[in-house]
Amino acid sequence: MLIIPAIDIRGGKCVRLVKGDFQAETVFSDNPAAMAQKWQSQGARFLHLVDLDGALAGAPQNLATVKSILDAVKIPVELGGGIRDLATIEKILALGVSRVILGSVAVRNPDLVATACSKYDDKIIVGIDAKDGIVAVDGWGVSGDVKADVLAQKMAAVGVKTIIYTDISRDGTLAGINVEATAALAKASGLNIIASGGAKSLEDIRALKQHETDGIVGVVLGKSLYTGTLDLPQALAVAEGV
Repeated sequence: MLIIPAIDIRGGKCVRLVKGDFQAETVFSDNPAAMAQKWQSQGARFLHLVDLDGALAGAPQNLATVKSILDAVKIPVELGGGIRDLATIEKILALGVSRVILGSVAVRNPDLVATACSKYDDKIIVGIDAKDGIVAVDGWGVSGDVKADVLAQKMAAVGVKTIIYTDISRDGTLAGINVEATAALAKASGLNIIASGGAKSLEDIRALKQHETDGIVGVVLGKSLYTGTLDLPQALAVAEGV
């Protein structure tokens, strides 16, 4: 199971929000590239980048910062936040990003996701962000009026292989991963699922690992790493069964 440290970018800085609330922001670093190097040095095999400004604006806003991260590390990165057309997908992949995360557009324009998957295959993944099982869009500020499991099944039908599932009500809270909902989504969709939102301790990692056979292939870690409730090398050891 993959452990993926998160670097959420707002105004060129590495920040964390609570439940997606832009008014509840903590800045953890003025240098996201240095943070990326830190996680790489501790053993991370993949990084999860989110352009928070892009999620609100509907188009990427921090690509210079993303490029600085790509130049600073050798491990692959995935990027989400405001990516809503093929031209932007192409631009981001050309920059050197390994996987593009599509979020709001998966709800509003599934045909675009189908086209992107046919062209770029597993370089396209979908982020499903939900509260009480209902998908949220546009930086989590708007209801997408669709259930998470229904959207996941639609995405499977258009060629998506991997989904990042975030329980918004737990994101940034250190309240623990919603393992039950994540495993249920994996079973309902038949897709590879990366868990996100609320991880606090090694118990979360162990609980998720028990569902590897259901399709849980990884977990994104944010606030737990930045506040020290989880140690990255220890989390990697548990996830990789060392």
